[in-house]
Amino acid sequence: HVQLVESGGGSVQAGGSLRLSCAASGYTYSMGWFRQAPGKGREGVAMIYGGGGSYYADSVKGRFTISQDSAKNTLYLRMSSLTPEDTAMYYCAAGYAASAWGPLTTDRYNVWGQGTQVTVSS
Repeated sequence: HVQLVESGGGSVQAGGSLRLSCAASGYTYSMGWFRQAPGKGREGVAMIYGGGGSYYADSVKGRFTISQDSAKNTLYLRMSSLTPEDTAMYYCAAGYAASAWGPLTTDRYNVWGQGTQVTVSS
């Protein structure tokens, strides 16, 4: 069973940047970032396939960049031009194999991290 450990969350002012990291303990086929704000459902933010292709939610395109260091089994999410609407708990997720589920649907993923909080103040 792969374990995921996120880090890098924190508080930042609007317009600022943060980089999240997610260390995986083993092989994964695809990995993604999700977020959940208080009182809202879990929302897909970005994902990356094993071959390197990526996919972003419209709300973060042009502001967030997902990347992966395969040698370190680590996933990153670089977030810039942050707004208060980006405030949420951010979760790392990993899938073990190809899936028919959409790239930013929770059903695609087999294992989840514990989350890291991102708070953006105006």
